[in-house]
Amino acid sequence: MSKKDRILIVDDDPDIRELLSQSLNSDLFEIALAENGEETLRMVGQQKPDLIILDIMMPGIDGLEVCRRLKENPATSNIPVLMLTAKSGVGDKIEGFVTGAEEYITKPFDPMNVEARVATILRRVKRERAKFQTGVQSTKKDGVV
Repeated sequence: MSKKDRILIVDDDPDIRELLSQSLNSDLFEIALAENGEETLRMVGQQKPDLIILDIMMPGIDGLEVCRRLKENPATSNIPVLMLTAKSGVGDKIEGFVTGAEEYITKPFDPMNVEARVATILRRVKRERAKFQTGVQSTKKDGVV
């Protein structure tokens, strides 16, 4: 049996956290919840999730700053971030991508759409990691390091 992908859901709204937690398939995912930026940064350091679903508008450290910090840190820069937010302007979306988000979904949202995007991101990440590992192994075999 393969390891479940770990997803960290970050939103200051408990109803959103609960909806996402219930809609993501518990057979496939191990779900962790955080309600603010400070808690998120602490949890990521301890648990290293495979993907983060991140709200932007939260008290304290907002989601954009959380994403920026994660992407600037070599230990967490490869964790994909899916922004899920009420901020729907084009400028907001661009800012989300500039800070390092792989995906940007606006509220209100369809949980099935979020689940599909999560699966797509995780599939892509696994494919990229497999290519990297294969490339590293073949390079070592060729005597080049």
